[in-house]
Amino acid sequence: MKTITAMRKAIGVFQSYGIPLTGKKKAANFYNDLRMDKIFVSGLIFELEYELKKELEDEKIARIQTPSELINSLLQAS
Repeated sequence: MKTITAMRKAIGVFQSYGIPLTGKKKAANFYNDLRMDKIFVSGLIFELEYELKKELEDEKIARIQTPSELINSLLQAS
C-alpha cells in the first residue's frame, strides 16, 4: 500500500513538471530527450525526495538520467 501512495505522489510531482510517465517518456533522457536543464532536474529530485520523505546519495543522483531510473531509485531508498 505504501508503494501505491508513493507512486501517486511521484506521478503528481512529475505532472507538475510536465513529464508524463506513460509510453516512451518514462525512459526519455532528462537532458537529451526532454531538454531539461540540470537545475530543473535537481529541483525535480528535491521535490520528489521531499514528498516521499526519502533521500538519495549524491552518487546515485549523478547517475540518474531518466524518470524511470529516478522512481526506481527513490522507491528502493530506505
